[in-house]
Amino acid sequence: MDKSKQARLAVDIGGTFTDVVLELPGGKRITTKLLTTYSHPGEAVLVGIDKVMRQAGIEAGRVGLIIHGTTLATNALIERSGATTALLTTRGHRDALEMAHEDRFEQYDVMIDRPRPLVPRHLRLPVSERLDANGRVLLPLDIASLEAALPVLDEHAVQSVAIGYLHAFINPEHEQRTAQWLARARPDLSITLASEVCPEIREFERLSTACANAYVRPLMASYLERLDGELRALGFVCPFLLMTSGGGLTTLETAAQFPIRLVESGPAGGAILARDVAIGAGLKRVLSFDMGGTTAKLCLIDDFEPLTSRSFEVDRVYRFRKGSGLPVRIPVIEMVEIGAGGGSIARVDKLRRIQVGPESAGSEPGPAAYGRGGALPTVTDADVQLGRVYAETFAGGTFELDLSAAKDALQIHIAEPLGLEPALAAFGVSEVVDENMAAAARAHAAEFGMDLGSRDMVAFGGAAPLHAARLGEKLGVRRIIVPSEAGVGSAVGFLLAPVAYEVVRSRRQRLSALDHELVNSLMEEMREESLAVVRMGTQQPELQETRHAYMRYVGQGHEIIVSLPVERYGEGHGANFREAFEAAYTRLYGRVMEGIDIEVLSWTLTVSERPRRVQACYEDRASLSLTSMPARQALFDPGDERPVEAQVYLREALHPGDRVEGPALITEDQTTTVVTPAWVACIDPRGHIVLEKRP
Repeated sequence: MDKSKQARLAVDIGGTFTDVVLELPGGKRITTKLLTTYSHPGEAVLVGIDKVMRQAGIEAGRVGLIIHGTTLATNALIERSGATTALLTTRGHRDALEMAHEDRFEQYDVMIDRPRPLVPRHLRLPVSERLDANGRVLLPLDIASLEAALPVLDEHAVQSVAIGYLHAFINPEHEQRTAQWLARARPDLSITLASEVCPEIREFERLSTACANAYVRPLMASYLERLDGELRALGFVCPFLLMTSGGGLTTLETAAQFPIRLVESGPAGGAILARDVAIGAGLKRVLSFDMGGTTAKLCLIDDFEPLTSRSFEVDRVYRFRKGSGLPVRIPVIEMVEIGAGGGSIARVDKLRRIQVGPESAGSEPGPAAYGRGGALPTVTDADVQLGRVYAETFAGGTFELDLSAAKDALQIHIAEPLGLEPALAAFGVSEVVDENMAAAARAHAAEFGMDLGSRDMVAFGGAAPLHAARLGEKLGVRRIIVPSEAGVGSAVGFLLAPVAYEVVRSRRQRLSALDHELVNSLMEEMREESLAVVRMGTQQPELQETRHAYMRYVGQGHEIIVSLPVERYGEGHGANFREAFEAAYTRLYGRVMEGIDIEVLSWTLTVSERPRRVQACYEDRASLSLTSMPARQALFDPGDERPVEAQVYLREALHPGDRVEGPALITEDQTTTVVTPAWVACIDPRGHIVLEKRP
């Protein structure tokens, strides 16, 4: 069947909700949002798929592609619920995971604790072997030391093993031989090689990434294989691709082997959606704001491209301070993520301050307003109390909100301890979470020397449109855009992502003595590896290749990323690389350093499909009008002594050009956009809600 006549499915599993989007050949999209099922996350996926397929009236054979993103790997790392994992590493280096960089992320706090390694010391097992910095064998691999590790693996019922030897990113022979020997000795073990998952310089980050991959691999492989089998049993025989943290799609086989690449897959989809909105509106400086049930994610997008990185920290435990999390080196869209979502739990601390998150009520039991047994107050309960949620249309009417339970939770845990009225207590909770997000956005922008006041905001996710106006006021953004299908924005973003795969190699090269033949050979090897993965996920004939190098002045401790031309390199390219580096260095630091040689530490190559663009799916529904929703709701606004009366609009009743004065609520199945008195909303030609400040 012609692929242009096939439907596509996108599924995003979050900590609280599971979102499903079905895109039909003409561009129309059918969406649903369900509570995540923790015992088997695939259960909500299958229920959601069945729901949208029935609504569209199509069979499984009409679907040409399924795209999936999930936070399961991230949650397993944060909750420490992965497999029992061991690390085989070069003798004398077993403590590299715990020593880290031997620095302090907070200089003056004597009580700080470092993140606990995923692999405890008694399961970090030394192996006699050694390579030098050029990959030459100094000490052959000692099989006897591998045999000595087996009783320890058996005693502690180890399920997964990471193998990481010194300098194996240059010569992986010892790691590969160890894996072959271990696979014969213990066939049921899951095995991760550091030289495959992170073939880069810097031992601590390489070992940390390998251990993280090994830790989540049994869980993720089992889940993905089970879900794939369930989908095939239902008649879905189309490709099943996974969203990666870097914004591309990869195959099920690659994802099961390297699940660490999925840790930020959901947020990456949201950033891709925000980029598409920015392109459509011609906005060059954008702040992407994604707030769901468990976390809030903020990403800077400049010149229609989100910031990217090759490093990421999972679960920063100390005020989101850099260095306080678990480092992994993977291709990732650069963003800040904090525990601030609709399900984030509020409490009063010993100093009588309202604190919100990072603990979340999730979907089981969920916020008190969900009527599923939750008794602790959450951000959603505060939103309900403040009148920001219109109960009659919440979640498309799939379940009824318990307004009294939300009020009771706030009264008992926030209002009474502080002597406040319930509405003011709810406002306090909302203000704290909004300020937490604003502080995170400011800190994130400051790290890159960027200003937020001249930016536009793209807000999506189930909770973001409720908080976007107030957050926008705090940050001073110019305008706020709430895309169509904002409540399932990350899943919509999946539909825009290309099949892509990035490969990295660390080979140190000084530009003054650049071995261009070595670099050409390296690029060819990397291209073949990337193509092998991409070709499993697409038959698109036109693929594009991008190359980058991580470069620095000799003697510096960190590198910057530099774009490289896609061509065969020769004698003159050393000077070309220097010119590109100096241009990038000047953009960052305003100057260059004369008389110092430049070196490349790592090289990356990515093969991908051509970027997609989402089709506008606005439908003119003449049967609906602005007067079809004559409801009004009391909305608490801190500028007034008593609640103000807000008009409630159905989003599907609004047409391009319609204008909505605040205070108002624009409600839809998966979210509600709150238009405070300080803003005016209008509908643009693509059906997006655009909020602009009153003059």
